[in-house]
Amino acid sequence: MKKRIHISEIADYVDQSVELKGWLYNIRSSGKLMFPELRDGTGIIQGVVVKSAVPEKVWEDFSKLTQESSVIVNGTITKHPKKENVFELQVSDLQIIQIAEPYPITPKEHGIEFLADRRHLWIRSQKQASILRVRSEIVQAIRDYFYNNGFTLFDPPIFTPNACEGTSTLFSTDYFDLGKAYLSQSGQLYAEAGALALGKVYTFGPTFRAENSMTRRHITEFWMMEPEMAYYDIDDNMDLIEDFLEYVVQRVIKKMKPELEILGRDISKLEKVKKPFPRITYTQAVEILHRKDIPLIRKTSNGEEQIRPFPWGEDFGAPHEEAIVEDFDKPVMVHRWPSEAKAFYMKRDPNDTKIALGVDVLAPEGFGEIIGGSQREDNIELLISRIKEHELPMEEFEWYLDLRRYGSVPHSGFGMGLERMVSWICNLEHIRESIPFPRRPNRIRP
Repeated sequence: MKKRIHISEIADYVDQSVELKGWLYNIRSSGKLMFPELRDGTGIIQGVVVKSAVPEKVWEDFSKLTQESSVIVNGTITKHPKKENVFELQVSDLQIIQIAEPYPITPKEHGIEFLADRRHLWIRSQKQASILRVRSEIVQAIRDYFYNNGFTLFDPPIFTPNACEGTSTLFSTDYFDLGKAYLSQSGQLYAEAGALALGKVYTFGPTFRAENSMTRRHITEFWMMEPEMAYYDIDDNMDLIEDFLEYVVQRVIKKMKPELEILGRDISKLEKVKKPFPRITYTQAVEILHRKDIPLIRKTSNGEEQIRPFPWGEDFGAPHEEAIVEDFDKPVMVHRWPSEAKAFYMKRDPNDTKIALGVDVLAPEGFGEIIGGSQREDNIELLISRIKEHELPMEEFEWYLDLRRYGSVPHSGFGMGLERMVSWICNLEHIRESIPFPRRPNRIRP
């Protein structure tokens, strides 16, 4: 009796007769031998078809197959005669489910726009499938970490009447008779309500940002994970970030080695992601930029470039982040930022109101910010003044101010963009490969 198995399980079925259901990934022939590569969504295995060992119909049917034809194949799992931990399927029978039409993505170089137009097919390729399996493992690791550390999953709304930091980069829509609603770019404000009800919570879901940016780090629809913790200050927050990142990265290394190998990822670099991480203040980061002579470059109104030494108070761009982390082999935690560069809800340093108790985590290898967090302002009077300073609609934040009226406590949290995490761990050149169907300013299909 042949047992249906998945390719990911083949090591457990050596010398056993099995059945695989999947698709033809590729095939080559050598006289009286054929070597079909079969995929089933969990991996790829090479089959061996010996003309003299199979019925004539099986040999002829294999000769008819086209790339991505769907098939059911029977055979015996054997160890590869020369390669360690590699297995083959000695084919005995074949059932054709469908012979595919000529497949548009062939084993040759294709342009990125060609592939992006066929993303629904591109994800079948070995590299793209590996990325998506790594993404799945990262998601599961995130959920397991917070579940095992006493956090409650807290689902914020996607339609919101207000924004964390204004509405200039939000997608808007008419919401019945209630005026404008916005697609959320963060669940943080709602997570704060969750933390004051449940102690420790995390949100995890799709978020949206209507920023017309075409960089390799930006997409308009992405997934955000945001924990929020009552009675946590900024240092507690950074301790949690360290522990969380180490757990996720080390788990992916352990469980996703075949996928990381397919992606050509240098695992030795990820193995160094263990706490403690370097912690530097924003001021120290600016000193690094001055020492390395990394300027701030701005375009003037007439299109000319204005170059000057990096000024204290500006946010970092990609070249600045890369310069800050290049001397480190772990994520770098840049904390205590200029308050003017950060959001209204971040708590100011009691000893220096020019400083916000925020932290950005910059990934090594030039992948930039992967986490942003802060201690939140818990003083209602200060929070009201900040809302006014930022010219935000006070009435939309009354519920948020209630969190400071009724049992306000120190609390902190952070946000992590899933796709940036996937890009870093998989060492991707562009964030568009980190999500099944990327949305960018110039692309909404397929």
